[in-house]
Amino acid sequence: MDSAGKEREAVQLMAEAEKRVKGSHSFLRGLFGGNTRVEEACEMYTRAANMFKIAKNWSAAGNAFCQAAKLHMQLQSKHDSATSFVDAGNAYKKADPQEAINCLNAAIDIYTDMVRPRSRERRVASQECSTSSCFPPFQGRFTIAAKHHITIAEIYEAELVDIEKAIAHYEQAADYYKGEESNRQVLGITNKCLLKVAAYAAQLEQYQKAIEIYEQVGTNTMDNPLLKYSAKEYFFKAALCHFIVDELNAKLALEKYEEMFPAFTDSRECKLLKKLLEAHEEQNSEAYTEAVKEFDSISRLDQWLTTMLLRIKKTIQGEGDGDLK
Repeated sequence: MDSAGKEREAVQLMAEAEKRVKGSHSFLRGLFGGNTRVEEACEMYTRAANMFKIAKNWSAAGNAFCQAAKLHMQLQSKHDSATSFVDAGNAYKKADPQEAINCLNAAIDIYTDMVRPRSRERRVASQECSTSSCFPPFQGRFTIAAKHHITIAEIYEAELVDIEKAIAHYEQAADYYKGEESNRQVLGITNKCLLKVAAYAAQLEQYQKAIEIYEQVGTNTMDNPLLKYSAKEYFFKAALCHFIVDELNAKLALEKYEEMFPAFTDSRECKLLKKLLEAHEEQNSEAYTEAVKEFDSISRLDQWLTTMLLRIKKTIQGEGDGDLK
């Protein structure tokens, strides 16, 4: 069957599902088999959603999954409801970013609002539910919620270009991950979220917030054999944020980072900072630019570093809107 045929069949299923839902509201059917009709409608909405996906009608697919999610909630099937809201969000991502966010937020609410069952209820649940249909463990729900917060943050970044809201969702994701059992993977994802927040905070001139995060992540990674190599980058970025605010603060921060993490002293980042501080103290824009160019010739500067270094250079007298060339 071609895409048009799938879409027609999906529309028919949607109509039939709506009839089932309306029929379940009658008094007699409510007494005898009302829930069965709602369950059948759930299945029809889900089948219709998948057919709309094949036809690449993403808005219709998202709507159908939403209808299924609402009925699952009516049936107290919270796990199925959350799953359907996520499916709706994934479909809407291709057509309507704001609706995608609304659906993912609905799923997050379900995962985070669940109350930990009492011990007896947990025993009963573990005996009655199958592996495929059980609701995720209490702790695991927050991991799932965190993943969806990251997805929402990415939509705000790429589609809606609302950096403040992206920051808020990355922060929430990091908070949820921090509440989970710590392991290498969780630490890595938590740091990734926090570093996103720090980078955007610095871009928005929220330097103190950026500094605190870079120092926190740097401190957490400098004693980890697998991650310590990255610590110099985080201390470097923290020092640049200090530098934009105040030259003396940058000097004091640099001394602190060298004391905390001796390996930082021999890094190219630390050597660059010392050259920049010297050039800035002398108000020598040429020396400043030359130091940056030398660093860039070996380690290419990304957009964030370029922006921060330009902000520092503009504090040298006579630079105005200068560049790094």
